[in-house]
Amino acid sequence: MTLDRKQAPDFKTIDKIHIQHAVENTLDNGIKVYTIDSGSQELTKIEFIFKAGMYYQSQPLLASAANNLLETGTKNYTANELSDNIDFFGSFFECAVEQDFASLALFSLNKYIDKSLHYVEDIIKNPTFPKDEFDIYISNKKQKHLVNSEKVNVLARRRFSELVFGEKHPYGVTVKNDDFEKLTLDSVIEFYKTFYHSGNCTIIASGKLSNDLLEVLNNRFGKMPWGHVQVVPTPQVKLDTTQQQHHFIEKSDAIQSAVRVGRLMFNKKNPDYFKFQVLNTILGGYFGSRLMANIREDKGYTYGIGSGLASLVNGGFFYISTEVGTDVTKDTLKEIYKEIKLLREELVDADELETVRNYVLGQFLRSVDGPYSLADKFKAIWEFGLDYDYFEKYFEAVKTITPEEIKTLANTYLQEKDLIELVVGKK
Repeated sequence: MTLDRKQAPDFKTIDKIHIQHAVENTLDNGIKVYTIDSGSQELTKIEFIFKAGMYYQSQPLLASAANNLLETGTKNYTANELSDNIDFFGSFFECAVEQDFASLALFSLNKYIDKSLHYVEDIIKNPTFPKDEFDIYISNKKQKHLVNSEKVNVLARRRFSELVFGEKHPYGVTVKNDDFEKLTLDSVIEFYKTFYHSGNCTIIASGKLSNDLLEVLNNRFGKMPWGHVQVVPTPQVKLDTTQQQHHFIEKSDAIQSAVRVGRLMFNKKNPDYFKFQVLNTILGGYFGSRLMANIREDKGYTYGIGSGLASLVNGGFFYISTEVGTDVTKDTLKEIYKEIKLLREELVDADELETVRNYVLGQFLRSVDGPYSLADKFKAIWEFGLDYDYFEKYFEAVKTITPEEIKTLANTYLQEKDLIELVVGKK
């Protein structure tokens, strides 16, 4: 049969989703290991996750310092030796800290996993936190902080978090210049002891897994409890969202103004989360969104503008973000509120909704392509204590949402009086 290239292929809708589930395993000491055996390459990613994100720190910089300084030296190896030996086996190691969790990840060829994990085990169990490495880390972080503090988009991101959650809330706390002098090595070591132990560790392994992977993990991390095992303290904090709607930070030398508009919202446990994601996509969640069409394509005020719904374990927030010329800041805000008002007052056209619906579902399918992506998808529900039926509910909500529901959501959550507006630069 000859392919007729003059005729477009038939358009097919996505009716069902099939996601490979992670398999739960337990090491001898109680550590949960979730495995996703997929892919064709002899590669594996092993991620060690701890409830040790910024939400748990008692002062700024603590969580990131503890995580990043783990690989600066152990009882058995210097920082250079750790790096060189991991590199020797073609492996890659990285540390990361987010709001709620901290993680350590190893990417390795299957045949060298045990040898590479030898060094990762030492990093996790036996860090020494050398004083000179601590001083260098603080110096570098402070210099980077000072440079970033001159950027309007960075200032806007920091201040917006404070306005949404409160300056003392873990999600709202931002780093100030004097925080670098306040941080001590002793406090970093104590944070490590409190949060980095077998009782606070979860492992996610993904890739074309070797048959003996669980045995290898159990031998290195599962035989006995390790670290200073204790109950992880959960901060008891309350929200302190600003009651003032309009906020402005002047930067007299700014060429552009950073604009943030948004509010405190829910996280992905809320039943409205699924359908609000569709509303958000229409407003500013993809390149064809209304905000992009208006403020970038039509008005030419910015290179890019977008909106999002950030979901954190203990809360969430909605935001619209852009940078525009200082001479069009007021006009940009006017157009943002105009687009929000249209969603509150008019029904979304059926064709536009269908386009966005297909885009959202297509993006979802792309996001589960490959073992590491599948691991990220699992992590996204595991963090919130959710099951895989979350994705089925999400899929169904996107497929069935109506223009009337979008209008109702806009009137419920996007009233102008409830939105916080922040401009950094010039008005």
